Amino acid sequence: MTDAPRSLTPTQLTAYLAFTEAGSLLRPAVEAQLREAGRLSYVQFQLLARLNDAPHGHLRMTDLADGVVYSRSGLTYQATLLEDRGLITRSLSSEDERSTAVALTDDGREVLAAVFPGHIETVHRLLFAPLSDGDAAHLARILGRVTEHLRAAPPRSATRRRKT
Repeated sequence: MTDAPRSLTPTQLTAYLAFTEAGSLLRPAVEAQLREAGRLSYVQFQLLARLNDAPHGHLRMTDLADGVVYSRSGLTYQATLLEDRGLITRSLSSEDERSTAVALTDDGREVLAAVFPGHIETVHRLLFAPLSDGDAAHLARILGRVTEHLRAAPPRSATRRRKT
């Protein structure tokens, strides 16, 4: 086993600080847009967007949780809030009776349709406007590698469950 480095290189430190600062500046603006346009939290938007992209607009709760780095109990709470608003439904999974299936409702699709234009504009204006398409491709490649590395030993809330 190799010893952990005692410090970051100047380049690594600069990259780390830029990454954390960019995230700290971007997230509040995105969250404000989601609240204003759809009365959604960031996590609620992620849940709805993932359901929107899912085949037939539904997923098992465990599969939905696998893609969102959030505690399982917190995710259940957010799903309850969305269900109370009529944006999703929950029922026993037809694939596995031990699982809960989550489905996007028509009202949920309407909220996403209302939120997406402003969301895309906000992300483009704040994150992608100063970047070329080549820069964005490099960013996607680099962050993809980091995500893959982090998912190899994720926190419990991000651990993918085994398929049953």
